[in-house]
Amino acid sequence: MSTEEKKTAQISASSTDGSDEEWQKTEHHKGESTFEAREGHHFYRPIDSYEGIHRWDPNFQWTEEEEKKIVRKIDARVCTFACVTFFALQLDRGNIGQALASTFLQDLKMTSNDYNLGQTVFLVCFLLAEMPSQLLSKRVGPDRWIPIQMVSWSLVAACQAFLKGRESYLACRALLGLLEGGFIPDTILFLSFFYKSSELPNRLTWFWISYTVAGIIGSFLAFGFLHITDANGGGAWRYLFAYEGLITGVIGIVAAFWMPASPVQTKGGLRGKNGWFTEHEEKIIVNRVIRDDPSKGSMHNRQAVTPRRLWESLKDYHMWPIYALGLIWMIPTTPAQAYLTLQLRSQGFTTFQTNLLTIPAAVIAIITMMSITWIAERTNQRLLWGVGVEVWNLALLIALEVLPQKSMPWPRWAILTLIVGSPNIHPVVVALTSRNAGSVRTRTVASALYNMSIQVSGIAAVNVYQVKDAPYYRSGNKVLIALAVVAGFLFIFANFYYDYWNKNNSAKWDAMTSEQREIYLRENPVLTNKS
Repeated sequence: MSTEEKKTAQISASSTDGSDEEWQKTEHHKGESTFEAREGHHFYRPIDSYEGIHRWDPNFQWTEEEEKKIVRKIDARVCTFACVTFFALQLDRGNIGQALASTFLQDLKMTSNDYNLGQTVFLVCFLLAEMPSQLLSKRVGPDRWIPIQMVSWSLVAACQAFLKGRESYLACRALLGLLEGGFIPDTILFLSFFYKSSELPNRLTWFWISYTVAGIIGSFLAFGFLHITDANGGGAWRYLFAYEGLITGVIGIVAAFWMPASPVQTKGGLRGKNGWFTEHEEKIIVNRVIRDDPSKGSMHNRQAVTPRRLWESLKDYHMWPIYALGLIWMIPTTPAQAYLTLQLRSQGFTTFQTNLLTIPAAVIAIITMMSITWIAERTNQRLLWGVGVEVWNLALLIALEVLPQKSMPWPRWAILTLIVGSPNIHPVVVALTSRNAGSVRTRTVASALYNMSIQVSGIAAVNVYQVKDAPYYRSGNKVLIALAVVAGFLFIFANFYYDYWNKNNSAKWDAMTSEQREIYLRENPVLTNKS
């Protein structure tokens, strides 16, 4: 629930004297360190059905160098492949923008309003599928559900090559939304099995970098695929959908044999008969994750969230400010991203120039996202940096609005590029959602709810720019300017709200004696973020 590392009694004691901290890091004379248990650890024993219970050992110790080595191995085998799957998602849901730079609308006899409607249908269906997909993933395991999703949506994505008109376009966008919905929180849940809460933001940064990289590689792929035409010299966008759908399908099939169920279930498939980790490494992974967040041992990896637990998660009002942020903070930059190719075409750039001119924005987005995540974690001021992001957006949107209509196309391209390349604080907020959710069942629901709020903002964003306002969208830009201001104030409110609760809960915990803390932990085995 916090903008700080401490979360209250839920994870660690956060005591001032250090005597009641559940686990400590001990430095030895040779410069090595071990992680060892302290008193109170018995309150954090995972449930008997937890998949890693056989590796749980409250007295287990390991060196810092051993942990770093294992984290590097997890990065290479788990995080990297998660980025590949996200790349596939964005390749199939983002290539519609590249198709716009060709004869897509003309061939299907559609207008940009029809395109808006299709994007709205996609986002609504994506939104509706979020919670069911997340709950299903928790029941069958993300290692099973994610590959099923990927292969399913790849078939629909490839079938867009056979679109005939507005109706088939809308039908395909609806199916894509239903099949892709929930993928992002499903993958975040999967990553949380392997990483500590403090490690997740940087990994999610790379996760969203793959989203941007998909835009860069997709632009080059589009440059090639859009040169392939039928006998009449048209329909190049059909090859774009067909081949990129095929790429995603292959990645989905590989995922079925690559993704493990948990850190202690890596044997088999493409992972080899001996698996990825030794018994000693599995013990390190399990114990470091549980010691960081004991709530991860309160459910096993194929346990469904019951209706009662779902309702408890939904009414967890301490998460509501984060959901409110999700409803608005991305809107100011989304229309520029969705309409970048159309605006560049309206400035006289060719199809191929347009696709290549989108690449600098993607590169800038990668640099700014890595920078904002690093700064937010280093300064421990995650939400306040969101204010800086909205100031960036506000300045550029005002510049775009006052830019003369008869100006040269390059200044407009530069401003649009910087808007699309705006610092993306999404990984920070997503990690904050996971970190503050409090328990596995709350984390499962909270991740889905936050992503649902993002999809709602996307629905609003794709309808800001209208045909009657083209090609400069003056009215739409005024709306975006106002929303950037509102989002900035909302970041400020959320920061002070969580700061207040942090200090309040920390004061209560620090005022307890050792005996009172033991009684508290005994009576509250499953804690929420308000505990």
